Order: sequence, then C-alpha cells, then structure tokens
Amino acid sequence: MPSQQPFRFGIVRNQTLPWPVLADHARRFEACGFESLWLSDHFQRPSGPDEPLLEGWTTLAALAATTERLRLGILVTSNTFRNPALVVKEAVTVDHVSRGRVEVGLGTGWYKGEHDRVGLPFPEPPELVDRFEEAVQIVDLMLRQKTTTFKGAYYTLEDALCHPLPIQQPRPPITLGAHGPRMLRIAARYADRWNSYGSVAEIQDRNTRLDEACAAIGRPPGEIIRSFFGMAPRLTMAGRLPTDPWASPDAFGEAVELYRAVGINEFLVDGPEPHQLDVMERIASDVLPRFRTSKASGDV
Repeated sequence: MPSQQPFRFGIVRNQTLPWPVLADHARRFEACGFESLWLSDHFQRPSGPDEPLLEGWTTLAALAATTERLRLGILVTSNTFRNPALVVKEAVTVDHVSRGRVEVGLGTGWYKGEHDRVGLPFPEPPELVDRFEEAVQIVDLMLRQKTTTFKGAYYTLEDALCHPLPIQQPRPPITLGAHGPRMLRIAARYADRWNSYGSVAEIQDRNTRLDEACAAIGRPPGEIIRSFFGMAPRLTMAGRLPTDPWASPDAFGEAVELYRAVGINEFLVDGPEPHQLDVMERIASDVLPRFRTSKASGDV
C-alpha cells in the first residue's frame, strides 16, 4: 500500500556527551534539515553502563529552549520509571518550552539491569504490557482534556488535572515502541508513530501485522508513521546493514532503501561520531532530498 506519509529523517543522540557538545550537535542537526532529534530514557546506557548519561526528559527540555525547528522526543519513555500522569506533565512542559514541538514516545521498559541497580521493580512481560496499555490510555486522555478520571488494575486517577493543556491540539503525537503482536495491537489503536528496530525481514513482518491490527479496528493503516530505529554500529556488526550508514552518502542511501522497501517512511539513526559530522552534512544535502521527494518505494 502506498504510504500516506512523507519520508522523514531524525537523529537519535544518546546523551553521553557533555551538555555543551550535545547542544552544539543538536543545532548542527537542525541546520542540516533533519526533522527530529530523539534521546533515550535510561539510568545507565545499556551498551555502556559505566558511561556518563544525562537524564532524558530534563535534557529534552533544555534542548527545546536551544533549538527552533527540530521535533523533540524520547525514544522511548520507560513506563516502569514514572507514573503516566507525571509523563504527561513532563511532555506538556516540553511542548510549551519548544512552542509545540514535542513528540511523546512511550515504551514498556526493558533493561532489567538498571531497575535492579536503583531498586525499581521489573514485572514479568505480561504485566509489563498490561501496565503499558493502561499508561498509554491515560497519556492519550490527559493530553486531550483538562481533567481525567481513570480506574484500571494498576493506575487510578480521580479528576487528575492537566493544566495547562499542551500547545499541540488535539494532543501532541504519540510514538509507541512495539515489536510483538499484542504491542502492535496497542499501537494500531493509539499510535501516531510506530517505531521498531530489527532486520529487514523482521520489520516487514511487523509492518504487515500492524496493517492487520489496524484493519481489525477499522483504522486506515496509512495514518500511522512507520518509523525505523537504526542503531548503526549494532546493525553493522549483526550483518543487518552492509556498513555504517554514516560511512558515506552511498552507504546511508543504501541503508535507508533497505527499510523503505518494506514500508518504512521514517529513518531514525544513531547520531554520527564527531569525525563523521562532515559526511553527515553531505548526506543531508545530497541524499535526504531524494527520499523526501519520492512517492513510493522504488522511486529513488
């Protein structure tokens, strides 16, 4: 099915860099024309537990005050860390600071090691998804209305206040990280953007399952942005990409086309290393416009 969505590009920047460098990189990404910038939500970086790491939502608020155009989000907020009503307050705050540029990314939480280190419970997968589904409903409701009452198995709200409401109406877009069948059904119902990672075959299968989940509830599948997170070094080492997308403009274009061919219309990729920033600028000027102006897979 042809996508109803334009092709988008974003950067995922793990906040391991010192704040002045992170802020400078954000401004450089913005100047290059990338549509969005995403941070992570962790107490420690899973791939580098002993590295320094700034907290996601507070860093996002700071970036909102130092950028002008970039859409800003967390890929994705761990539901095990916060009450969903607090996530709503954080998101609304960043929406106001950014003058309407926040993207609300939500996920179940997955890295047990950091939960153990800070003493947070980490439920078994069925409960993780149960809690997540309730939390997504709460976030969707609270971002739309001033007061919300909700009674679930895990969360209860009684006239919970969302004041001020977000700048974006009827609410800021919701991004759901989802891979399994039940999570994809939740995404079909609530997501404005579905984000996943994996091999081309895995993404193709999940994309089809999301279409089927949308059809089951009568939602047009094309309403949902199909977003791929490319963790460049990990994908290269796993053999899912032939080379680091930041190695050259050709390498970046090849990586994008692999996933575009199976229905992806947004490519989010780990930020380049400092020595690759010049290559990034060439990619932004030479590669990104070709995908943005194409109509369907195979046009580039």
